[in-house]
Amino acid sequence: MSATAPHADPIRQYLETARTQIAKGELRQAAETLNKAQKKSPNDARVFMLAGLMAEKAGNVKGAFEALRKSVALAPTWGPGLLELALLLARQNQFQEAVETAEKVAKLEPKNLLVLAGVVDIAHRAGHAEMAVRHLRRGLELVPGDVQLRRLLAADLEGLGQHAEALDVWNGLIAQDPKDQQALLGRVKTLLAAGKPAQAAADTTTLLELAPGDSVYAYYSALAHGVTPPHQPVELNRHLFDGLAEVYDQHTVRGLRYQLPKIVADKILARYPDKHLNVLDLGCGTGLLGVCLGRIDGFLIGVDVSTKMIEQAHRHRVYDRFHTVNLLDALRETPGDIYEVITALDVFIYTGELGETIPNAHRILLPAGDFYFSCEAAPEEGADLVLQSNGRYAHKRSHVQALCRQAGFESVEIEDLTLRYEGGEPVQGFLVKARKAAA
Repeated sequence: MSATAPHADPIRQYLETARTQIAKGELRQAAETLNKAQKKSPNDARVFMLAGLMAEKAGNVKGAFEALRKSVALAPTWGPGLLELALLLARQNQFQEAVETAEKVAKLEPKNLLVLAGVVDIAHRAGHAEMAVRHLRRGLELVPGDVQLRRLLAADLEGLGQHAEALDVWNGLIAQDPKDQQALLGRVKTLLAAGKPAQAAADTTTLLELAPGDSVYAYYSALAHGVTPPHQPVELNRHLFDGLAEVYDQHTVRGLRYQLPKIVADKILARYPDKHLNVLDLGCGTGLLGVCLGRIDGFLIGVDVSTKMIEQAHRHRVYDRFHTVNLLDALRETPGDIYEVITALDVFIYTGELGETIPNAHRILLPAGDFYFSCEAAPEEGADLVLQSNGRYAHKRSHVQALCRQAGFESVEIEDLTLRYEGGEPVQGFLVKARKAAA
């Protein structure tokens, strides 16, 4: 059904004006415009839908839900209202209802490409790759050959481990445009994930010819040629975590049962019950360590390459300052003897080689200070540093212990533990507490 009668629309101009005002952040003016529209049409679902978008932009999430649910109640089968409610649910990490509502909209408006785009976005936010693939295939029935839909489909297939199907899609895109960098890089990633690095080498050469000096392409080129890069490019991690920021806490804590911040915070507070200390949180992400520590009598400084993750951490109001920099640079440029505690939790799986990191952490710790960090465990009989097929580094325990000793740490305690769960399976690693000698 339509949310309004098919004859002359008395409030259309008001609605268009209000939508523009909301987009520009002119919320007071938008409210006045919507009030005028509601006086003319008191029970128009469109007015409440826009009121919901306005409330969310103003930071009033509760008001946004109330308005959007009112819109849906007034027009239960009106696609735009349902879609906006589903999108809000997804943005607020209420994924079960978001997915259910999105599926309802898709059935109501199966040929609406804007609805399709919203449904796919919700599927991605919710981590439902199978749902995304199903709707992307449906989209390609509506617009056969659409490049963006094919790229998204191939990436989702690769994420599901359906490498052969993903390669078929990438191959078709590259045949159509041999200089499609997104498709070339997608095929490289799929071949690497499928355990066929040698077959990816030619594509990495093409990518570097198209964009000489690109650090991400150089990184994948090294992998394709059998070389383990000592570090991952900052740009790669920034892109990854910017995309995860809004769903990171729910995904890691609830979905992956990630408890490291709580474990380490408890250890810190056991030593400093008065909370009188300065802490440097490397790779602070969304601020989970800060949440577990609470406000401290000192400085809590967060460092992360992702602006979006820091925006989430800032909301907790427990950090005193943030630096959006590579943690290697942060350590290198920090003066000595400042912090009682430095933490790096679930960070070195992305940064790699620790030969420079550990000595710099020792340098900037105060005497008797502690450096807490975690690593995924590499086999003791293998290399000191291993880049796994999932794109994360694993470190050999004995090598990490030796690096800490060489850096001058007086004591090194290593605790084996499960870092998180993925696909229901435990990810094994270890937590290190390296203590600097007292003065």
